[in-house]
Amino acid sequence: MSKFFAAGSDSESESESSEDETIQQKPSQQARNFQFSDDEEDEKRVVKSRKDKRYDELRGLIKDMKNHKKIKDCAKVCSDFEDQQKAYDKCKKIIQEEGKPRFYIRNLVELEEFIGEVWEDREQRKKMSKLNAKGLTTLRQKFRKYIRDFEDDMSKYKEAPDKESDVSAEEVEESSDSESETEGDVMKAADFIKKAEKKKKSEPKPKMDDDSSDDSMDWGSDSDESSSSSDEEKDYTNILQKFLKKTPAEAEKKKEKKDKKKVEKKKKVEEEDEDQEDAGGDWEVVPGGQFLEKKRPKMFAKNTEINHEVILKKLMELVSARGKKGTDRQEQIELMEELRTIANTNNLGIGLDVKILLCHISSVFDYNPNIATCMKSELWEKLISHLNELIAILVNNPNITVWEKIPEDSEQVTESPFKVRGCVLTMVERMDEEFTKMLQACDAHSTEYVDRLKDEPVVCSIIEKLQVYMEEKSTSDELCRIYLRRIMHTYYKFEEDYMMGRDLSSGALMKRLCTYIYSKDNTDRLRTQAMLCQIYHLAIHDCWYDARDLMLMSHLQDMIQHSDVPTQILYNRTMVQLGLCAFRQGHIKDSHNALVDIQSTGRAKELLAQGLLLQRQRERTAEEEKIEKRRQMPYHMHINLELLECVYLVSAMLLEIPYMAAHEFDARRRMISKNFHHVMRVSDRQPLVGPPESMREHVVAASKSMKTGDWRSCKNYVINEKMNTKVWELFYQPEKTRDMIVTKIQEESLRTYLFTYSSVYDSLSMVTLADMFELEKAVVHSIISKMIINEELMASLDEPTQTVVMHRTEPTRFQSLALQLSEKVASLVENNENIMKFKMGQFYQFNKGGQNKDGTYVQRPGQKQWGQKRNYQEGEGYGGRNQQNEGGYRQRYNKDGGEGYNNRGKGKYDNRENKGGYQGGGGYQGGGGYQGGGGRAWQQQY
Repeated sequence: MSKFFAAGSDSESESESSEDETIQQKPSQQARNFQFSDDEEDEKRVVKSRKDKRYDELRGLIKDMKNHKKIKDCAKVCSDFEDQQKAYDKCKKIIQEEGKPRFYIRNLVELEEFIGEVWEDREQRKKMSKLNAKGLTTLRQKFRKYIRDFEDDMSKYKEAPDKESDVSAEEVEESSDSESETEGDVMKAADFIKKAEKKKKSEPKPKMDDDSSDDSMDWGSDSDESSSSSDEEKDYTNILQKFLKKTPAEAEKKKEKKDKKKVEKKKKVEEEDEDQEDAGGDWEVVPGGQFLEKKRPKMFAKNTEINHEVILKKLMELVSARGKKGTDRQEQIELMEELRTIANTNNLGIGLDVKILLCHISSVFDYNPNIATCMKSELWEKLISHLNELIAILVNNPNITVWEKIPEDSEQVTESPFKVRGCVLTMVERMDEEFTKMLQACDAHSTEYVDRLKDEPVVCSIIEKLQVYMEEKSTSDELCRIYLRRIMHTYYKFEEDYMMGRDLSSGALMKRLCTYIYSKDNTDRLRTQAMLCQIYHLAIHDCWYDARDLMLMSHLQDMIQHSDVPTQILYNRTMVQLGLCAFRQGHIKDSHNALVDIQSTGRAKELLAQGLLLQRQRERTAEEEKIEKRRQMPYHMHINLELLECVYLVSAMLLEIPYMAAHEFDARRRMISKNFHHVMRVSDRQPLVGPPESMREHVVAASKSMKTGDWRSCKNYVINEKMNTKVWELFYQPEKTRDMIVTKIQEESLRTYLFTYSSVYDSLSMVTLADMFELEKAVVHSIISKMIINEELMASLDEPTQTVVMHRTEPTRFQSLALQLSEKVASLVENNENIMKFKMGQFYQFNKGGQNKDGTYVQRPGQKQWGQKRNYQEGEGYGGRNQQNEGGYRQRYNKDGGEGYNNRGKGKYDNRENKGGYQGGGGYQGGGGYQGGGGRAWQQQY
């Protein structure tokens, strides 16, 4: 039952409460209560189309402006005008479909009249406040700039302005149906309620029994019928005609009218659905309403002539929306595609097509504004396709010039030769970076990574095509950039043809590209990266001497710390590959020197950009972690860290174990590899050492065997099935590498054996040594000869008997321990003397005798004074007559027999007189003092 009719209840409390409730309600709420039944008491949500919502907002701002114009508040009018511009920009998509709204043009015309009227009234302008005067000036300037795009529409409106009746009709037509119906119903309901309340107050309340209360309530309960019949009442001049019996003809006519309305409504809905499906738009959510499908804006109005100017204007409009907050990036891409299709359909030329294509590629890059995330796969496919198409167009049309330094006003897209502003090289570089980010975002052990990696030949193909195109037209700086991109996709790839010495290989390509960069590049960065890439490429193909010489000649070790982080990462990767190359070639010492800086830190994974390690001292911030992750190398470019550590430890073992055996009793022995010693100490601390399992444990066990000269056990620990699978099979020629390792183990085991047991033997047979270590006699002879020449082994060779005769000059173990003890005692005495010097002062070193109470030193019995020498050169000697003078500190006689050094005056420390110069007239060492007499005193006070 409606709340209005419920007020007529016989219950006084109910009537009063309902009356109070009715009075307290707002007119709009009362209207709703009157209009809908009690089942529809809750406020219904009104769903507006996007057009109605935008236009209502615009109308509200125009209404506010009219009110401010009436009171001539120019500051408010100026702010209203700015708000209108923003609201109009929101309506642009709708305006593109349906044209500019008539009421907005009328508002601009009225505003122009208002500005002209106020501006011409100078007397009134002088009386304005500063705020209003400033607002008027600003409004006038902005309005002049703004109406340039509306001049034609405003002139047409001025020729045929709207009449008052037309204006009202137009506003009613443009307003939404839901809004007009709601406002009309609200006004009618409000008037009806006021009349009913007045009538109710004037009439006395009827007294009703309880039995009749239900009947009295029933007559107005069916609000649905009353509300549904409101439309029908309009067709009758008299309300009584509604209840008269209708003729069959009238009933049939009314039915046909209703059916016709239903058919028209259904047809209209179907047409709207078809338009939405053709547009392929998205869905728009209206707050508090239903989902409405968002229509795709039409590119051009109907009957628009498509030419270069129209297309360029639309293109500039789309480009200007780039980066703005409310811009739909997906829609930007689709609109660019549609615009290009329209231009090609109307045959507007290849120049305009290239310009639109460049903007289209830029919009694809703009889709993802976050640089930390990668591009979507569907957009990646579009990007690859568009770049291939763009490069093909440029290669096939030499009359098109695309350059980033062409001014916008100098572009030529209508006639040949075409000039388009843009940079294809920058787009290809960004494409390459996006490809790297896509690989970084994938799981390295998934099929997705493999699928992404299949796109690398396509990326390399685009770079190669662009390189061929740029070699004819571009500058040397741009060529260096594209060459470096080509190098970056080539340097880490192993090519078997290169190893076979074939001409058409990556080596020749790398050499050509790098040589050009060395000679033409003006920046150190490109040259440094190209050189590191070439060294890396030579190293993986076992060109040890070429790679080593290029690294030494570049002097990169001295300046690499001043380079950027990506270049430092490339340097670390190059040094690692250089070390691995030296190891494969048997240059153990060079291999260790190349790898020691990376492995000694314990952060090889981080230094090679192959992952992040937990930091003990501090934690990374979120921003730092993002930056570090962006620097990571893709998985297919990783260097095996276990292989790297194994090569480093084996190299350290082959160097460190013989050195430790040669300097076993040397207290000042230095460490070649700290990391290797740390691994050995960790193994020694274990209470129970079982058979080796990990790679590191295998190397430690091999090192312990080498210490005793057991080369066979050492070989078995280093080379076995498990180590082959983990490490040695990863090399190009594993058999060659394993043979080299066995030979090195035999040779270093022989040296270790001689260092350890040379003091035990009087002589050793070289034949026996060759059999023990399974080496050739010539190799054994060479090793022992080198040890003798370098004074590592105190022995001599007896050629007739093929023996090594020991000289037994090396100390025994007891003698070595005694020497160590004596060295430690001498070091302790020296430290004590240094401490005494620090405590007693600087004069402790002059005289180690006693000291009197007055501060003078005395000489112990049997002890010489400091500096006391007889007949040093002539005379009494340097300081031999007396050490003390009356008040003087020390009396020294000149070494040429002159008077004393400090012999003048009581309490004088350095009383020097000069007679004729520093070294003249009585001279530097002549009689009369240190520098002669008669001059100024140098230091008069003790």
